[in-house]
Amino acid sequence: MFEEDGSLDPLLKFLLYSVLTLAIGKMLWEWITEDVSRWITVGLWGVITGHPWWTGVIVAGGLLMFLMLGRLVAFVSDASSAVYASPQDTLIAPEAFAGPDMLTFRMKELSSMSATGFEQACSDLLARDGFLSPHRVGGAGDLGVDVTARDSDNRLLILQCKQYQSPVGSGHVQKFNGTARPHHGADLPIMIALNGFTRPATDFAQHHKLILVGRPELKQWAHGQHLYDVLGIRNTTQ
Repeated sequence: MFEEDGSLDPLLKFLLYSVLTLAIGKMLWEWITEDVSRWITVGLWGVITGHPWWTGVIVAGGLLMFLMLGRLVAFVSDASSAVYASPQDTLIAPEAFAGPDMLTFRMKELSSMSATGFEQACSDLLARDGFLSPHRVGGAGDLGVDVTARDSDNRLLILQCKQYQSPVGSGHVQKFNGTARPHHGADLPIMIALNGFTRPATDFAQHHKLILVGRPELKQWAHGQHLYDVLGIRNTTQ
């Protein structure tokens, strides 16, 4: 009957629990079928037939409360979903922080433009950044200047824009150096290359204090960053 540890044999325990469950179930069934059913069929029905108006008011109020409770549950569910949304659902593309009206270009867009369109895109980006009087002047006989503008310190920017499919070589940088300051009076001579510069070109530019904007810098600028932030230049008025 008992195990070694003094506990009741599992089979006997099961039989006892079964008998107890059946007894409780029989008592509940008798109470439901006799007392509860009699209360519903006799007592509750008597109240309904005796007070039809009050019954209608109570039923209508109950339905109204049920509907309001349903709307409240739906509202709480929607609010919870918004609060606990996953980070992936709320992530925003970097361009969105620039504002809905800020001009940006993708590198593929810049690559597919004509040479004139590329120059105009650089002029438009200067305008976006707040430079004064940006103007595209590139063309035959431009003597190395494609875009001009001034910053808030009235410094003159002279841009030469190269949309070449290969890195710009030292010869082009040397020609730009020969006209940017001596002929155009540039305070900031800037050369932009869609696909960067060769090592001799960057060495020459560094020696002559020319500003080069290669592909990585151009990408940052085109995607919304201010040109001076990309180049590490500050206005003296800031």
